Amino acid sequence: MKIIEEINTLKKEKKAVILAHYYTLPEIQDISDCLGDSLALAQYAQKTEADVIIFAGVYFMAETAKILNPLKRVFLPDFDSKCSLADSCPANDFKVFKENYPNYKVVSYINCSAEIKMLSDVICTSGNAKKIIQSFDKNEKIIFAPDRNLGNYLNNELGLNMLLWDGACHVHDTLKVEQLVEIKKSHPDAKVIAHPECKQIILEFADFIGSTTALLNYVKNANNKTFIVATETGILHAMRKEAPGKSFIILGNEKTCECNDCEYMKLNTLEKIYDCLSKEKNEILLNKKVIEKAKKPILKMLALS
Repeated sequence: MKIIEEINTLKKEKKAVILAHYYTLPEIQDISDCLGDSLALAQYAQKTEADVIIFAGVYFMAETAKILNPLKRVFLPDFDSKCSLADSCPANDFKVFKENYPNYKVVSYINCSAEIKMLSDVICTSGNAKKIIQSFDKNEKIIFAPDRNLGNYLNNELGLNMLLWDGACHVHDTLKVEQLVEIKKSHPDAKVIAHPECKQIILEFADFIGSTTALLNYVKNANNKTFIVATETGILHAMRKEAPGKSFIILGNEKTCECNDCEYMKLNTLEKIYDCLSKEKNEILLNKKVIEKAKKPILKMLALS
């Protein structure tokens, strides 16, 4: 409790806000000023009047907040909080890939680096991806990056043939369908809910597919009492708070595992947030050219959203 009080005192002194993703630790979620998925956090970052933003998430999220708020100071509690999906799309390699398809528009999932955003025509999140894709003419040729699973899901849902970059989130891409089958056998009435970053074989079992926020809203409003959850473990904290009395079974990476953690998200701790505020450590710094070019496709997304 003492460190939380100290964090709250520093927040007031420095006119700071804490933004946290649903995949962070429960104690981080509970002290945040905004808890949400990528879209909600980007929207909040765009509108906040705070002088300082502490982003409890992964690097690309803090980077996005800085792009949207170049005059504000943005900090990431741990610079090792990377993203396997963003890292699966190196900017130099993607630039060469893009040059091979000069007549294609580029739609990039927000889980990408500033350099990839600079190479994109518009950004999307899992929550608004369909809307963003449908804003293009039906005959438009599109490259979708960096998540092949989300891109494949969108192709199937919208009847498209977007060209997909071969990237993936290690948390969602390694879920075991064998474990899902076993859990479903022992809980036949449970609803399977899945994030579209999962492989197609997982999505085929899903009763509902949606963004992190959409999954949370689904369990709040559904009549079912038991859910098999195919996404990162951190969302269970919000689900248990928002839907008390319901049961949640996380689909793990291994048959004996009862978790599916993103180790990068879990690097965010109260102690590191305190250090960010007290010592002003781990500030996100981007040059003006990067900010201006990367901001355009993000603002286009926010306008369409």
